[in-house]
Parts: sequence; structure tokens; C-alpha cells
Amino acid sequence: MAIEVFSRYEKKYLLDEEKFKYILDAMQGKMIADKYNKDNKLYNIANIYYDTPDDALIRASIEKPVYKEKLRLRSYGVPELQDKVFLEIKKKFKGLVNKRRTKLVLDEAYKLTLDGVEPTLKDYMNEQVLNEIKYFLKIYNLQPKVYLAYDRMAFFEDGNSDFRVTFDTNIRSRREDVRLEAGNHGELLIDNNMWLMEVKSSEAVPLWFSKILTEVEAYPTSFSKYGNEYKKYLIKNNMIKGDNNLCLPIYLRQQQVKQFPQQELLHA
Repeated sequence: MAIEVFSRYEKKYLLDEEKFKYILDAMQGKMIADKYNKDNKLYNIANIYYDTPDDALIRASIEKPVYKEKLRLRSYGVPELQDKVFLEIKKKFKGLVNKRRTKLVLDEAYKLTLDGVEPTLKDYMNEQVLNEIKYFLKIYNLQPKVYLAYDRMAFFEDGNSDFRVTFDTNIRSRREDVRLEAGNHGELLIDNNMWLMEVKSSEAVPLWFSKILTEVEAYPTSFSKYGNEYKKYLIKNNMIKGDNNLCLPIYLRQQQVKQFPQQELLHA
């Protein structure tokens, strides 16, 4: 059974092809490939991110608050309407990520998020998480905003499934036809020879892995797939000038002051 509720720390690293291959080789014998990575093949993950009509959740998130949260619908591969997917709330407080998700049939998930139609409780659902998601939908006026997909390799440490390392590439997005069953095509978010590595653990990273990062000179970076897609969207639509991210927070603060009460932003 897939893990439905957990908390952990996550650090992200942007790697070129050379650093990716170095780390992958250095992990041999210490990490076990995810069951979905049969024969070292990548597997596809697709997501729909939900936000308010004025993008309040992602705009608040980019400001790097102490607490932030988001709702997304996730599938592994391209699903049909009767396939099971995951609807999940992801929260982050002082660096600790908490993810709570429940299985739903894709059609059930659409009816809940788009029309407010609550599904009949079934064995594959997590009732507590489902109640939290229903509350989340009540306090925010959400709509599907962005489709984001990528290809992944995932590993966990032999004898320690809590320590997990994932590598994502071919990260792509679209803002039209935001449906999981519509296919996993989209515009590339970063160069296709780059890899986003995520290191995930509820405890300290093993010393042997820290040594690998030092050897290859890999350093943590702040990289949100949805956040970077949103920045790209703003630039593409001339809502900010140039591709320098330093101008983004100024723009966001100006828009937030105009459109959102401060109290709402603190809870966004």
C-alpha cells in the first residue's frame, strides 16, 4: 500500500548530466531502485496544481513564508477516467514537508475538485485525509491551473526506506487542457540535459551520501516546479520584465498589497 501520510525534510539540487551520472554511479550498491524503475527505465509522474483565480497560493509560496500549502492531483502515467489517482495536500513548515493524500478514481477527483461533489466513501480512500481536502476546498476558491509532468528515477537506501533520492528530468508543463487523461505533453521547464535531484529523509542524510555531494560539488537550491513555471508564465505574458528572478518578489508584493488583505496572505 502506498504511503498516504508522512513528514520529512527535502533538499533539491540542480544537476547537469555529468554530476547526475557521477552520483548515480557512486550510489551503486548502497541504494535500491524503486519498483517502478524496472530495467533502469524512467517512469512518468503527472500532476494538476490547483490555485485561486488570482494565483494566491503560488504567489505566497514564492515569497518563502514559514508555512505554505498546496493541493495537487497526481497520477503515475497517463490515466483513464476510471483509473485511481492521488489527491494530496502538501504543506511545508520551517523546512519540514508534510504530505497527506488519498486515492480516488480520476472521475471522482474531478467531481470533488471542480463541482464539490463528495465521493461515496470506499475502501481505497483515506477518510481523514479526504475530510482535510474537503475543508481545504471550502476555504479556497480553487481551480485547476497548471499541468506538470516529468520522468523520474527513484532510489531508497538498502535497509532504510526512509532515505530516498529521486532524479527528475524532461520537466514539462501546460496551462491549456489541464487534464491528466489528455496526455503528458507540455513545454519544457528547464533544459532537458538537466536533472532535478531531491533528497528526502525524516532524519539526517547518511554520511556516505554527504561525501558524494561534497566530491561532486553539488549544493542545495530552492527550486519549485510550480513556482518556476509560474515565473516563466509571468515573463512570457510580460507581467514582469526580463528573466531575472530578482524582480519577481517586488512585483508580487505590489500585487499582493493591491489585491489581497494581509491577513489572507498570512494564511495562504
